[in-house]
Amino acid sequence: MTTSTPERVTSTPERVQSGVGVLDKASLLLGVLESGPASLSRLVADTGLKRPTVHRLVLALERLALIARDTQGRFILGPRLGLMAAEACRDHMVATAEPVLRELCDATGASARLYRRRGDMRICVAEVAVPGSSPARDRVPVGVALPLNAGPVSQVLLAWERPEALHERLRGARFTVTTLAGVRRQGWAQSTGGREHGIAAVAAPVRGAGGRVVAALSISGPVARMSAVPGRLYGSAVIDAALRLSNTAVG
Repeated sequence: MTTSTPERVTSTPERVQSGVGVLDKASLLLGVLESGPASLSRLVADTGLKRPTVHRLVLALERLALIARDTQGRFILGPRLGLMAAEACRDHMVATAEPVLRELCDATGASARLYRRRGDMRICVAEVAVPGSSPARDRVPVGVALPLNAGPVSQVLLAWERPEALHERLRGARFTVTTLAGVRRQGWAQSTGGREHGIAAVAAPVRGAGGRVVAALSISGPVARMSAVPGRLYGSAVIDAALRLSNTAVG
């Protein structure tokens, strides 16, 4: 009677194993890809797993979007991992956002808010409003969902969208691809009356791991106070505050 030789699963002192074989093998594969793209042969060589096992696992992980392929057909970490990481960063970021928003509100005299994107909507997840003086039309309570078709927050959340997906997103929007190119170039977006008449706003991107835009930080207030070119006056302050939140997200 012949017996098969167990597959060797290499490990390092830093790698914690679960004791569940298939999970440990998948973790090994993902660990190799943390350092960059890899061919099937390299995955076999670096993990010590048998080629049929590696092939079976990478196909399964690819179906789950945990692994993807680059333009050369090499395996890379998949988009689902980035989304999960960004989600974890967002939760931590929202928990620590209030002091940043409050300082921005105090420095600019404008209400400060943090927005997340959910599909075709943007949701206000944190707010510090100017007490007493903000007009009703400038109120955006936490939890309110708004469409991604107008305003600087929408522009920021879409400006770094993949080109192949952007065309569909811009249908019905009150801004163009040229507008978004300007947002990418200057690092902030502005509007006067973009969502509500008489209200000016400025927004900047908050980034998570890998530089991915995970949220938008904005300030808003009456045009009479913020001027017709609020980005020139407050763009740097909003970018600085967004950078602080970005450091929180990836820290």
